[in-house]
Amino acid sequence: MTTSAWFDCSSGAAGDMILGALLDAGASVAAVQRAVDAVVPGSVTLRTQTVSRCGLSATKVHVDTDPSPPHRTWHSIRAMLTEAALPEPVRERAQSVFSRLAHAEAAAHGTAVDDVHFHEVGALDAIGDVVGACMAHHELGISTASSTPLALGSGRANSAHGGIPVPTPAVLRLLAAHGAPARSGEFPFEMCTPTGAALILSMCSSWGGMPPLRILGNGMGAGTRDLPETPNVVRVVLGHPVAGEFGTGESGTDEADTPPATDAVVVDANIDDLDPRIWPHVLARLMAVGASDAWLTPILMKKGRPAQTLSVLCPPHLLPAVRETIVTETSTIGTREYHVGKRELAREFATVMVGTAAVQVKIARYRQRIVTAQPEYRDVVAAAEQLGIPVKTALARSIAAAERMSPQ
Repeated sequence: MTTSAWFDCSSGAAGDMILGALLDAGASVAAVQRAVDAVVPGSVTLRTQTVSRCGLSATKVHVDTDPSPPHRTWHSIRAMLTEAALPEPVRERAQSVFSRLAHAEAAAHGTAVDDVHFHEVGALDAIGDVVGACMAHHELGISTASSTPLALGSGRANSAHGGIPVPTPAVLRLLAAHGAPARSGEFPFEMCTPTGAALILSMCSSWGGMPPLRILGNGMGAGTRDLPETPNVVRVVLGHPVAGEFGTGESGTDEADTPPATDAVVVDANIDDLDPRIWPHVLARLMAVGASDAWLTPILMKKGRPAQTLSVLCPPHLLPAVRETIVTETSTIGTREYHVGKRELAREFATVMVGTAAVQVKIARYRQRIVTAQPEYRDVVAAAEQLGIPVKTALARSIAAAERMSPQ
């Protein structure tokens, strides 16, 4: 069944608090450590400690790191994540988190996105928080999530750039790009860090109180401060969505198990004067900056010349990067942009065996039923090479193995 999560961020959010909540809810510390090791081998050790926050038991995550971590750019972190042996959903979510952070920091400090020096965000402890939280999210099988509005705090915070006002510019840009709600919170310090905001935004598609759930479990992740009147924790509640209790009908066959629509942008450009050999590079560059999809459609222009419509689908916060890539990598002098609602089925991964070769299968569900089970093509090619058989044979066997999987 579909597992949903609800995050209570009424006391703010930070990367270690979110990771602590997910570990407290049952994610495997060993699996999370392996994921972090895949990105920064031997440089980060995660330790958990049970602490009390305002009388409540919570998990505090300690991230022990190399004492002299280098500053890193988004370009270098993206390469590390790309090369790491991670489950694909974990890699995609971690890249999304750091992409959001890079664009917010670039806008806040007036620098190019690929050249952003993350300072604290790029340090090993934050890489541990981000990759660890993404792996824990994957471990728990969470397919949809929601959150309370984020509590941000007030006053001033210390950073590598000196004292900055709270809410920090990066946090505000992250929230604005996603259209997410927030409030100041009760305390005169930074309650929500950029890393915490980016993680919650990458996981959650709706906002408000806890939705109707059949409760499976919960977890609390502790912050560093022990506040006098409010538990300084991020709380996560896990459960199965309750069909028929979302107010649209009495039959129980409404949209309870349908993924919510999220905001996305489509950018189009008609181009008739670009060397066609360049198009694969253009599409690859657009995907590298974080586009969800990019494609070409053959058209006939007004003067009878054959041309292509370049279309790119991306989240709103990536629109500046997509726009810049299109105008620099192609010959267009303008774009069309329009917002769309995007519904994305929950994805999970399984492994099937083709002879002695392992092939990863991407699974999509609709209303708790498997509707697609598609082998990853690069695994199919690797299996064909390993077994010494044609790719078409390996693909056919992989599809047959995928189709034999029973609904989970």
